[in-house]
Amino acid sequence: MAHYDTIIRGGMIVDGQRNSRFVGDVGIKDGVIAKVGRITPDTTCDREIDATGLIVAPGFIDLHTHYDAQVFWDPYLTTSGWNGVTSVVIGNCGFGFAPVKKDLRERAMRSMTKVEAIPMATLESAMPWDWETYPEMLDSIDRAPLAVNVLPYVGVNPLLVWVMGLEDAKAGRVPTEAEHAEMARLLNEAMDAGACGWSAQCLGIAGEPEKTSGDNAAQSDFDGTPMPSDVMHQETRMVLAEVLGERGEGFIELSGGRFMTNEQWEDLARVSGAPMIYQAVVPSGGMMQEWRRNQMAWFEECHKRGLRIYGQGITQNPPLLFTFDYWDLWGPVWNDLVGPDVSREAKLANFADPAVRDRLRAEPMKVMFIDDIQDTRVQKTQAAKFKAYEGKPIGEIARALDMHPVDVVCDIVLADELETVFQATQFDTTLEGIKELIDSPYIIPGLSDGGAHLKYLAAGSYGTEYIAKYVREHQFSTLEEAHWRLSAFPAFCAGFQDRGTIREGSVADLIVYDYDKLDYNFPEFRRDLPGDEYRLVSGGSGYRYVLVNGQVTIEDDKETGNHSGQLLRGGKADMTRLKVSGVRTLEAAE
Repeated sequence: MAHYDTIIRGGMIVDGQRNSRFVGDVGIKDGVIAKVGRITPDTTCDREIDATGLIVAPGFIDLHTHYDAQVFWDPYLTTSGWNGVTSVVIGNCGFGFAPVKKDLRERAMRSMTKVEAIPMATLESAMPWDWETYPEMLDSIDRAPLAVNVLPYVGVNPLLVWVMGLEDAKAGRVPTEAEHAEMARLLNEAMDAGACGWSAQCLGIAGEPEKTSGDNAAQSDFDGTPMPSDVMHQETRMVLAEVLGERGEGFIELSGGRFMTNEQWEDLARVSGAPMIYQAVVPSGGMMQEWRRNQMAWFEECHKRGLRIYGQGITQNPPLLFTFDYWDLWGPVWNDLVGPDVSREAKLANFADPAVRDRLRAEPMKVMFIDDIQDTRVQKTQAAKFKAYEGKPIGEIARALDMHPVDVVCDIVLADELETVFQATQFDTTLEGIKELIDSPYIIPGLSDGGAHLKYLAAGSYGTEYIAKYVREHQFSTLEEAHWRLSAFPAFCAGFQDRGTIREGSVADLIVYDYDKLDYNFPEFRRDLPGDEYRLVSGGSGYRYVLVNGQVTIEDDKETGNHSGQLLRGGKADMTRLKVSGVRTLEAAE
């Protein structure tokens, strides 16, 4: 008679393959699903989980994260790991920390302080930097305790800098033939070590940094200049695509896709033969609605011609919560006068200065992809004069008090000594827009940006929101379709080889949850980062169990301390490390 490490009994199984749900059991042995169906009551196991009345489904696969640094201090890769995510992809948008020469380590970290709002003090205190090359970095990640699986992409930015030098890479010079050959060699080396493809941010004009990014761009380097990949040339992208074509494997993720022509995308898809992920398709109304519909029609046309170009959709609507300790999305004048690089004392002085207020009033109230300033809400204040207005938009408060919106912001921030918490939304998100993304067969849900924008965004709860709000509340899709979208579909698009579904032989990355109680928490600030820094987080509730590689990592919404995650080299787990004896804890690693 078979003996299992774990049996999950009597749950409602939604297998992630679009099959109809059914009540059954799941038997797990050495981290792998060994049996799905009915397991007789007399079968022995080391642990039995009663899933009666609960949903048993594959863990979510989060394709768009920036946990490249956080992986070294947070085994659960929160917020994602608290919200049913069992695997993540790092190295997105062309960002990353390898290959990086020793004398450019500080520069590499500083780049992430603006584009991803990761505090420098955190990076300096927690990054081990026991590598220079990409394979060496993967070895370092492999030594770190993980409660979530990690699949790595090669970010193009460090590759460009390594081969061309920082100045030439940022100037957008066309690489020489020899430099292109070296980039191809390094990409091959990285993929031989376990990378699953490459990524780039393309938010500019090739070879023209003076016309790209600048102080207005939220995605620029810390000094306001473009990232190297923003000004890279299509010739370089084609060289990297050819590597994938020659290998017959790999995947490509590009963000800022609207800065490239459809023909350029199609050429990359043809040459590489790889699935490509287009970042990002937004759920906005207005003019962006027409753009979104045109993009989705183009995705459909590409697939008819055999080109696997998928969009990643922002299928959630998390609030942006911020204080003026760190806020850089209201434009250059606000950033110059009261932005993240301005000292606390200078900010307070500027908020009180009538001349500064005049300059701020002259700044447009409308901000690209963010709520108008007057539509931004005061989420929390200690100021007695404004306490009654908590939860109300700045514009409404201004009308009630016969003040200009800028003066409302300045007065309340001064009264709170920079502690006022504001709430905004991004992308002019509409429910209709989210439904259009969910309805499209070529849109991958998510885009959590996990590990990035730490001071004001916590979107790792996207999977929880998808099920709780758009399936349970609005009934935009069936539960069967939702779990395929959240697990098997992204697994295919990004190169996961052995997980994403509940079937015999698949690795046991599973979530067991209470469908009626599943929910995502309103974000909150926590000071729990290395370097005594704070961040915004959002937990999930209703997760009775989360299993990663067969081990329970979350139980009743709480971490168990089991760090059974793996670095997925080539998209696969090392099956010899899936036994209980191989599970690492943070204490053991230290």
